[in-house]
Amino acid sequence: MKSRKRSSAIRQPSSTTFVWLLLLCSMIFPTVTEAEPDLPPPAPPTLDALIQEALAQSPMISSARKHWQALTKVPIQVSTLPDPTIGLQQLTVGSPQPFSGYETSDFYYTGFGVSQDIPGPGKLGLRAKQAEKEAEAARDAFLAQQRQVVEQVRETYFNLFYLRKMLDSLHETQANLDRIAQTTEAQYHVAMAQQQDVLKAQLQQTDVLKDLEMNQQEFQQGQANLKAFLGREQDSANIEIGDITPTSIAITDSRLRELALANSPTLQQAHAMEDRSDAALAIARRDYIPDFNVGYTYQKTGPRFRDYYMLTLGVKVPLYLWRKQTPAVEQAALEKESVREESYSKRLSVLSDLQNQVIAQRVTDRILKLYTEGLVPQAEETLTSASAAYRVGKVDFQTLLSAVIDLLRLKQEYYRTLADHEIAAAKIHEIIGDQP
Repeated sequence: MKSRKRSSAIRQPSSTTFVWLLLLCSMIFPTVTEAEPDLPPPAPPTLDALIQEALAQSPMISSARKHWQALTKVPIQVSTLPDPTIGLQQLTVGSPQPFSGYETSDFYYTGFGVSQDIPGPGKLGLRAKQAEKEAEAARDAFLAQQRQVVEQVRETYFNLFYLRKMLDSLHETQANLDRIAQTTEAQYHVAMAQQQDVLKAQLQQTDVLKDLEMNQQEFQQGQANLKAFLGREQDSANIEIGDITPTSIAITDSRLRELALANSPTLQQAHAMEDRSDAALAIARRDYIPDFNVGYTYQKTGPRFRDYYMLTLGVKVPLYLWRKQTPAVEQAALEKESVREESYSKRLSVLSDLQNQVIAQRVTDRILKLYTEGLVPQAEETLTSASAAYRVGKVDFQTLLSAVIDLLRLKQEYYRTLADHEIAAAKIHEIIGDQP
């Protein structure tokens, strides 16, 4: 019995031994943790999101808004009567010392008075109307600034899209040239290609490197401009640029002109300036009417004399009207004509710019179809065919190199046309006053 107990005790491991076994197993067989799935990279910000950011953060828009809000405070100021004047008078008798003659002379008095200037009839109302028109012009300038910033954000974004696509195309061309250079060197070693072909391939590779550097420079400059429009600091991260698709504006020419004339912030600002010039001319004509002054004074005399009460009425007579009021009216009339001509000039400019952008959008729309349905696919097929034929010696090096360069050029033209197409659409939206 004792031997059985002893043998069973030997077979049962102690708790300390069990812990050491666990530690040893954890060192030999590390714990396997479930790997977290790789999260997809965040999508680049949409153009609409960037536009909303510009509307909220752009300092140019904020400045125009504050200027408009400041001018809305002017009408109530100019439509209020001038501040009254409160006066104190003391007339002494026999000596310049204060209160001389207070008890001995009936000429002594201490007077307290108030006077009020009153502009001629209708002048305050006309000045308020003129200030209201200036505030309306500032509001239209604020809206025009909004449209301009939105159009600049869109144009910069589309140019950056073009530069990004060109960067991809240049990298693709660089890869094609690397393969061609390798093939040409291999054929040169077996006397199937000339040394000048190898050198020309290397020259073309260097030229692509130059284009890459220039493209990168323009891309960084575009990023700097876009950050400025968005109100971001220049040391902030670059803005990712997504893909774009051609948009269409299914509006007739006559309807576009109607929308431009009715909603263009530039024309609305010009109309407000016309109304302001009308009010300025009316004010200049009203200045022929004199202004008035009303005053009242209480004069306290000595204890043995009666007090005095004095009411005064004054009129500012436009005595030198041929030197002041008449030239002012002539000036206001000329400025009114100038503003009217400027407004008409802006109308013609807006319609001309609208027509130019409509033509540009429609022409680029047709050209895009030529690129997508014919030119680019044909160039890709030509390169594929030329590459295969060059490897077996059926075409010369110049034919293959031309195919590579033609594909790069056509892609460059395609993406430039696509960007110009969208820029024209953005300018049309700005001109007709679409909501940003």
